[in-house]
Amino acid sequence: MRIVLLGAPGAGKGTVAKSLTEFDGSVQISTGDILRNAVKAGSELGKKAKGYMERGELVPDDLIMDIMEVRMKEPDCQKGFLLDGFPRTIPQAEALKKLLDKIGMKLDAAINLDVPTDVILDRLTTRRTCSNPDCQEIYNIKSKPPKPDGTCFKCGSPAVQRADETEEAIKQRLATYNEKNCPSHRLLQKGRASEDRQFPEQLGDRGRDKEGGEEVRIQRIQVMGDGLWVMGKRLQRPCARCWA
Repeated sequence: MRIVLLGAPGAGKGTVAKSLTEFDGSVQISTGDILRNAVKAGSELGKKAKGYMERGELVPDDLIMDIMEVRMKEPDCQKGFLLDGFPRTIPQAEALKKLLDKIGMKLDAAINLDVPTDVILDRLTTRRTCSNPDCQEIYNIKSKPPKPDGTCFKCGSPAVQRADETEEAIKQRLATYNEKNCPSHRLLQKGRASEDRQFPEQLGDRGRDKEGGEEVRIQRIQVMGDGLWVMGKRLQRPCARCWA
């Protein structure tokens, strides 16, 4: 499958992405990962990105798209890929469509995870992350707590709350997301207007996660008591409270 997976911070993109990649062998692609890998590899594009990152500046969209093109041409993407949280803006969505046209690929679906704000707040404010940069194991004080002394099970480093995962910071992140990211979702949703209908119409199915007890509306995905369904295919039994 070739899928764009969208959703607010804490909506569960990473967990759904993992399920999808395990399901059919598609590879998960996020801009953060491909930027870090390009920098680590020391490629010409990576060197350009490193300059922006070291200065604390945003990497320009055109450079991101150049690095994205290199990644999407790699052999493991031929089986399928999942763009995790990308595109974030209308210019990125437009650039992605041009890139896909250029390399002769089409998307199977644009999926948006729509999770209630109170669920996201509860999920992220209870999250803890291993402070060891080489570990970064993620915990949740409700569903997956660290050791009783607050340290990581894997490496023994303190599991801490990230500065951007306090309630105040999360509300600001969600406000920014709703202002800047949602328009790109609407652009993808208007895919029927494009000649090749590259971005299919989103369906907006509803289901209830009996284990988590919450209704989570997500588009072209159904969360039901007997599992996670994507485009009519059952993947696994989910727990909405544990999505991270």
